[in-house]
Amino acid sequence: MHYHFFAYLSRMKLIRRWSLMRNLIPENDMEHAMQAAMIAHAIAIIGNTRYQRDYNAEHIMALALFHDISEVITGDLPTPVKHNNPNIKSEYHKLERMAVQRLKQMLPRDLQPAYEPLISPDTDTPDWRVVKAADRICGYIKCLEETKAGNNEFLEARESIHAALHSIDLPEVQDFIREFVPGFGMSLDQISR
Repeated sequence: MHYHFFAYLSRMKLIRRWSLMRNLIPENDMEHAMQAAMIAHAIAIIGNTRYQRDYNAEHIMALALFHDISEVITGDLPTPVKHNNPNIKSEYHKLERMAVQRLKQMLPRDLQPAYEPLISPDTDTPDWRVVKAADRICGYIKCLEETKAGNNEFLEARESIHAALHSIDLPEVQDFIREFVPGFGMSLDQISR
């Protein structure tokens, strides 16, 4: 028997992000997933090290790696479309759940329980809050990189995401933003010194 779960997920590299905006630096879902996983892992490590959290950093990293897999079926619906109409948002969430179930069926039955918590996560957990914070940080980093390259298309998004980031009440998230994010707005020469 052949299973197509991983072949399907490999197509995440074909899903372009930020489709309604002019991009100087194209980004796909696979690149985004890796960046989100690295950042989520770092936030978890900071939380455990500095704030006595009990995060499973590797589990959080895996959650972040899989957090957008439904988009390999649904595509990446732009945020202004997804979030400005409650009916569209609700219907899109239904589509996401159906896409995840379809992907789950592409795994052997005996492996499905192991992947279930990663592809259909409990979104009311501290782990998921870290993943969502990392996802938002990725959006801010994208805005920094685009505006650094002279693309003013991302100025408003940068400001609104910046404000949203500072409202996250997890000190480990704020530490990551303060200590690591500024480098994304710098040149290679600046970060190499």
